[in-house]
Amino acid sequence: MEKAGKLYVVGTPIGNLEDFSPRAIRILEEVDFIAAEDTRVTLKLLNHFNIKKEIVSYYEHNKGVKENFLISRMLGGEKLAIVSDAGMPAISDPGEDLVRAAHENGIPVESVPGPVAFATALCVSGISSGRFCFEGFLSVNKQSRRIHLAEVKDETRTMLFYEAPHKLLRTLCDMADTFGEDRKLAVVKELTKIHETVFRFTFKDAIEYFTLNPPKGEYVLVIEGKTKEAETYTLEDAVKIARELVEKGDSASLAAKGAAAATGIKKGDIYKELLK
Repeated sequence: MEKAGKLYVVGTPIGNLEDFSPRAIRILEEVDFIAAEDTRVTLKLLNHFNIKKEIVSYYEHNKGVKENFLISRMLGGEKLAIVSDAGMPAISDPGEDLVRAAHENGIPVESVPGPVAFATALCVSGISSGRFCFEGFLSVNKQSRRIHLAEVKDETRTMLFYEAPHKLLRTLCDMADTFGEDRKLAVVKELTKIHETVFRFTFKDAIEYFTLNPPKGEYVLVIEGKTKEAETYTLEDAVKIARELVEKGDSASLAAKGAAAATGIKKGDIYKELLK
């Protein structure tokens, strides 16, 4: 039995060709063939770096047909690089299915990382990056869009979406209905290209702006997560906390002070109830 080849997951520039790494160039020169989302886009990239290599089309609508073909060639010992039009394959991209199939067939998978649009947008957005979730593209189906947005309505993490220019305004309107017109977001356009721009808006302002200025280019939406509402306490809640502190050894005065700090209820009111 021949030794299995290897699958390289190669990140490509999201706009600026200077972001293509020397390692990525070397790997594309060394592999036996390349699987590409759009062969025309990849051919331009290869020509720019003077790389001559066989390119096989592999995209959403032919992946079922091509997957076995690609796997069989790697099982025969060939090395394959998979690329997307821009960014990392397997993120909002059919490459994830080929990666999974390679693992299932015992074919080694190696990453050759490159730029990622949603991570790059988050870094320049000025919106909290401590915790976030990537939501990809919303469906063009109206019901699926509504379901998707309803599922993240109460999300407290920063959310990231991709959107095309011809759907941007409709998406902003749908999101404003879900998240509220006053929710903050960054609309990041044309990352790493000449017209890279970071707009910081509320949804209301974003809709007004793009109604007057028709969208052009590709967009990443970075949306502030829902702010947790402050928990409200009653006097009864505060007294209960104070009694628990007394049981642990605090004086009534100290317990009332601690309960006041935790609940925002006046210390004197808690103290009076505590002495009853």
